[in-house]
Amino acid sequence: MSETARPDEGAGTDSAIPSLGAVFAAVTMAAVLVPVRGGVDDPFIQAAAAFAVVAVVGFLARRHGALDRTPGALAAAGASLLVVLLTGYAVNQGTTAPTTVPGLEWTVSLIFLAFVAAGASIGIAAADYAGVSTGGLVERTLRFSTMVVLGFAGLVGMAVVSIVFAPLLGTGNLEGQLLQFLSTSLGLGSVAAIYMAMRGYDRSFVDLEVPNLRAVLWTVGGLALLFGALVGISLAMTAIGVETAEHGTTQQVEQNPELIAVIVPGMLLIVGPFEELLYRNVVQKSLYETFSRYGAVVVTSVVFSSVHVSAYGVNSTAGEVLATLVVLFGLSLVLGFLYERTDNLVVPALVHGAYNAIQMLVLVL
Repeated sequence: MSETARPDEGAGTDSAIPSLGAVFAAVTMAAVLVPVRGGVDDPFIQAAAAFAVVAVVGFLARRHGALDRTPGALAAAGASLLVVLLTGYAVNQGTTAPTTVPGLEWTVSLIFLAFVAAGASIGIAAADYAGVSTGGLVERTLRFSTMVVLGFAGLVGMAVVSIVFAPLLGTGNLEGQLLQFLSTSLGLGSVAAIYMAMRGYDRSFVDLEVPNLRAVLWTVGGLALLFGALVGISLAMTAIGVETAEHGTTQQVEQNPELIAVIVPGMLLIVGPFEELLYRNVVQKSLYETFSRYGAVVVTSVVFSSVHVSAYGVNSTAGEVLATLVVLFGLSLVLGFLYERTDNLVVPALVHGAYNAIQMLVLVL
């Protein structure tokens, strides 16, 4: 499928798209201005408030025709992206500005609310930039929501397998690791198979091909690109003092190095292939029907990073988990790009599995 405009793109939009963007940008602005007015003197929150105002102005200027689509959408998207980065950093550093929802007794972090609302604003601005119609935006939102549900269904599938087989395998460290790999393969594989059956896809939907020379080069280069992205992101986060969370498997290897004999082949033969089957071959490929191919890579990365919350949530702060999800988002972009370029599941599966295995080996050695 070529990277051409979809039928509902490029012909201009009605005012509903920038109006909706203005609403989300206004929510973002309120979420950061309330703590600022309440005495929070964090410079990152103050900067986020300023850029939130820019996003609101950008969307309103689009809404009333003061700015053309390209500059207006780019201004709104750029300002919203800066809000995401600034509020994400503030959450990582412990600034949350909690507030209680009246009548519900729920405590909500205003800064995290601003982070989420600004993220939605980026998506709306991107739709406005692409000339997506209101109907097209609704269609994309529904498809994205479906893929989020599908992604989390994979977690549910893994949990069900763990509950069923845990009494049979026992509770030792080795047995626990084997159970994790079993739940990954059966849980994710079953969800992928059920979704394909519901959509009427047969086995030809799975892009499994014997790697040719081009695929081998993409695999080797992709692995180097993945580690390069990790190093670049890690250095940037270290420079600004951002702390990330530790994966549960990493903690297990640190405590029981002998598990590496099971974990390395498990990463190569199970985790890489089955995660890529669901999140790349099923989720990303399904998104091609609604989004552009590169848009599908980005949206899939949002889904992929979101479903990993449970893997990093133990003994970590919300800010550390959020920073880790940002790292996963960046790494997922690389894996999605590899799949988009090759249309061969083997390439991202090998890169993903090898990446995980090498990290575990480095940790032990």
